[in-house]
Formats: sequence, structure tokens, C-alpha cells
Amino acid sequence: MLSVNLAASPRHTDVKQQSTGIGKLPVAHPVQVSAPGPKGVGGSGLAGDAVCDLRNHGGDDQAVYAYAREDLDWWERELGRELPAGMFGENLTTAGLDLTGALVGERWRVGGRTLLQVTSPRIPCEVFAQKMDEAHWVKRFTEHGATGAYLRVVEPGPVRAGDPVTIEHRPGHQVTLGLFFRAATREPHLLGELLAAGDALPQETRDYIARRTRV
Repeated sequence: MLSVNLAASPRHTDVKQQSTGIGKLPVAHPVQVSAPGPKGVGGSGLAGDAVCDLRNHGGDDQAVYAYAREDLDWWERELGRELPAGMFGENLTTAGLDLTGALVGERWRVGGRTLLQVTSPRIPCEVFAQKMDEAHWVKRFTEHGATGAYLRVVEPGPVRAGDPVTIEHRPGHQVTLGLFFRAATREPHLLGELLAAGDALPQETRDYIARRTRV
């Protein structure tokens, strides 16, 4: 893992006059990671990190957000500008992991103690678009489809830059974050396929699929 990034100080945004913790910066010290509590109550899983919009962000199923340095590098070439670690609001900037191909329920050991589980892709929002200040950002991010990974905390512990990330478990299904993102955005006919991930799928997603497919 290349970097651990925190938003210690929320910033104001013009989107609905909200504050946001999307602007994150790398830190050199170890950061404790633990389950923050259910969505709407709990924020970030990283001590010292800010989540302001608890209705739409944070909580146990979005306790940690990871984005790959390889995907940031792709966007650097596409946009013609530097994208430092934390630019996409990620807590963990990874290297050597295919996050779009990660499976829902996949488990990562970070360092020696912390165990995280992949839950869902990131859905781009207005606040993200405002931060990037790029034309048609939500559409472009969606079309590229490299969304990064939200994770829940299975076993708490410290993380810091340079910690190894080891995939300890990969489920037997084929529900990748890439498939999840396509189903949640451009291809809703794929939503039913996500149920193969079982209980690893966030309850919020299972409820949404049930409403969409109810006869």
C-alpha cells in the first residue's frame, strides 16, 4: 500500500451548501481502523478522518475507501494533470491490486492485524465532480468504470503507508466491483446477478434489488 490518506478538516462545498471530507492528504503515522457503526450514524472507519454527509457516505459498509495508483495514473494521462494520493477521496492508495476485478466479499489483510472486506464500488456524486472541476466528470468516470473499492472492517487494527496488502480470501462467485458498478449505473438489467454474492452484498443493495425486481 502506497499511502494512507485522511481528511482531518472538512471543507465547504457549493453543492447544497454542504461540508465535505473528500479532500484527503497522506499521513506518515499509523492510523487505527475500526468499524464506525451503521450508515447514518457512523462515519469513517479511520481514526481522524472526516465524513460529513452521513446519509450518503460512511458507515460499516463504506468504512474504508481504496483506489489504485494504477487507475490514478490512467487518469493523469487522460486529464494531463498530476493526481496525488488522496485526490479521489480515497483512504488507501493501493498498488498492484486490480480493484475493478475485486470480488464482493473478498478479504484483504493490511499489515499484520487489520482485515478488510470488499463491499461495493464508489458511485460518483456532485461533490466529487466539483472537486475534480473537469467537464462531464460524472459521465466520464462512469464510462471508464474504474471506481475503486469500499470496504468493511472485519478485524480492527492499525494501517500505515508501506503496509503489505494480501488477499486472504476470494469467494467462489463472479460478482466483481466492475459488474456491480455497471449494474448500479448503466446496466440495471444486471442487478439480479449481484445476488450471487449473498450476505457479502450490502443489505442496502439487497433491499434495492428486491424493490427493483418485485413483481
